[in-house]
Amino acid sequence: MRAAKVKDNDALRGGNVVMFYDGLPVHKGFRTLMDPKRYTPLPDDWTIGIADVVQSTIAIAENRYKAVNMAGAAVIAAVTNALEGRNFPFVFGGDGASFATSPDDREKAQAALAATAVWVGAELDLALRVAMVPIAAIRAEGLDVSVARYGVSKDLSYAMFSGGGLAWADVAMKRGEFAIPPAAPGTWPDLTGLSCRFQEMKSTRGVVLSVLVMPRPDANPGAFRMLTEEIVTMVENSPNAGRPVPAEGPGMVWPPSGVWLEVRAAPGPRLIRRAIVLGQTLLAYLVMRGGIRVGSFVPSRYLQQVVANSDFRKYDDGLRMIIDGSPELADMLERRLRSSSKIAFYGMHRQDGAIMTCFTQSALRPDHVHFIDGARGGYAAAASALKAARAVEMSR
Repeated sequence: MRAAKVKDNDALRGGNVVMFYDGLPVHKGFRTLMDPKRYTPLPDDWTIGIADVVQSTIAIAENRYKAVNMAGAAVIAAVTNALEGRNFPFVFGGDGASFATSPDDREKAQAALAATAVWVGAELDLALRVAMVPIAAIRAEGLDVSVARYGVSKDLSYAMFSGGGLAWADVAMKRGEFAIPPAAPGTWPDLTGLSCRFQEMKSTRGVVLSVLVMPRPDANPGAFRMLTEEIVTMVENSPNAGRPVPAEGPGMVWPPSGVWLEVRAAPGPRLIRRAIVLGQTLLAYLVMRGGIRVGSFVPSRYLQQVVANSDFRKYDDGLRMIIDGSPELADMLERRLRSSSKIAFYGMHRQDGAIMTCFTQSALRPDHVHFIDGARGGYAAAASALKAARAVEMSR
């Protein structure tokens, strides 16, 4: 959503989420987000919430990639619903998610995060690690968390992060620091609007690439910025690359392959949940397949918004992209990244398709969000490749 530029700089230092985040300018060009000048430091009294699926690589090897993605997207859905739809900065990481919250919203956000961890364990049979990290603790390490807004469409913007603090918070969480107390057994988050009804999106150019590029600790920031700008430019200017979401929108079948995940996200007894979700998905399928207008809901317009709003590339202390490209482009990107080993670590994973997990607060609103990941490992597989490359480099 559009936001006016904040006129009073004091407002940027306040804790109020509306005064800070909604007051940030929305940037249109993704390449411009490589520039640190586009980012504004979070207020000192804010907190970073962070979550990731433990041993996600094993779960993905067991073909549970939809469940892994659902767990990550559930964090964002639960916190959004807990904050009654207020805007806040967040980023989806495939097998987890991160977000920032003001002091006014911290308690609600933490409760939603703790409840989501319980739900992921009980319903998805996955372990979700969760933590709340104060900005002050990050800055005490000489790092920072700054945020910018990227307008993917005229209706929606996503948060981008820089400063190194988000990556540090993730590592600290994995060391067991800043963990939050678990919610009581049976505590369920509000996951209204979370779904995954669209079909897998097959590559039309040859391969779906999951790309992750992170700076080396000793890298020159300017050199890393130039590298990421070059990679983004290579992709944007190539006729052999594009977003993984088809221009006409993803397809649907009934029942959708992810219907069991949506059943698990719904409240109430399991049999009743299943009946309700099957009925809802059948109705949605008939409306979308038939192009039937229902009141002010127009299927073709909704699909256009799905394509425009898809979150297939982002910057959060590094570059993440899910792109549909040719094998030749993939080879070219890999050669360029391999030649930049003194500047960055990278992970790249090739697969034949992409998947979408959706969070729609209302089908009548144009700001529904759609998280994209690779269909056969995605960001988690790219992260594993990056960690392996880093381990080899550090052992030399």
